[in-house]
Parts: sequence; C-alpha cells; structure tokens
Amino acid sequence: MTIDLEAATREENNAALIAALNETSPSEVESSWVLDVINDAEHGRWIAALGAEAIAELQYRFVGGRVVLLTTWVDPAYRHNRVATELIARVLDEVRESGKKITVICPVVGRFIARNPKYLDLIDKVHPGAGAYPKQETTAGDHDEELTAFENDVR
Repeated sequence: MTIDLEAATREENNAALIAALNETSPSEVESSWVLDVINDAEHGRWIAALGAEAIAELQYRFVGGRVVLLTTWVDPAYRHNRVATELIARVLDEVRESGKKITVICPVVGRFIARNPKYLDLIDKVHPGAGAYPKQETTAGDHDEELTAFENDVR
C-alpha cells in the first residue's frame, strides 16, 4: 500500500510540475528568485535553495559513466515560479560542462528537454531512459487526458 501511495504522490508531483512548465515559454528558464543550485553528491541530488531553505531537488545516480536523472520535486509553495525549469536547466548545463551524457527517467526533465531542444544532445543514444522522449504535444493548449484531468482536480 505504501508503494502505491508513493507512486501516486510522485505522479501528482510530476503532473503539477509539467503543468507549470506548460505555463511558460521555452525560453523562460529563470525562476522568480535568485536560487543557489548545489550538487549534494553524497545524497545524489541537486538542490535548489532560496537562502538556507531547500525548495526543490533533482535526484540522480551515476550509472556506467552516465548521469541518470530520476525525479524532480518542488515545494508546492514555490511551484509556478519557474523553479523546476531553472533547476533543470542549471543541472543540464553542469552535466554538459562535465562531458557526461544523461539517461532521463524523470518525465519532468523529459518534457523540459522537449521544450528546450538545445539539450537533446545530452541524452545517451543507447540508454535514453523512459522519460527521455515524451509524447509530442498536439497543439498549444492541449494536454494529455491524464494531465487535463489532474489540472481540473487541482483547480
């Protein structure tokens, strides 16, 4: 039962972050605040901090020389302020500087890359990951049925 609850919570978090991504143009990646993005290698996560407060994180693991991007989380109080977009962009820029490739498990990262194709070259061709290439958005304003249902529940 706990695993089902965790999966449902993770899916709700992903849907909320993807909805927030869809509210901005692809070129808008900076958040509303000055964020510090810190690589907490000991715990396998990049943290976005506002002062001393951690408000978002992107968990990762190193596998076979690749960076596997697992899941993105943003404190609900800070969503819809481009925190996830800035965190993901800064992480991907850091990965690019390291010369590593990525495997994308997190659907939020996959959607971000789909909206910002300058990062497509970072995806490992042999091991792209389940979240690497999300379904194409149909037209502006349209969403998957699940995402639309989730947005309607939130409003």
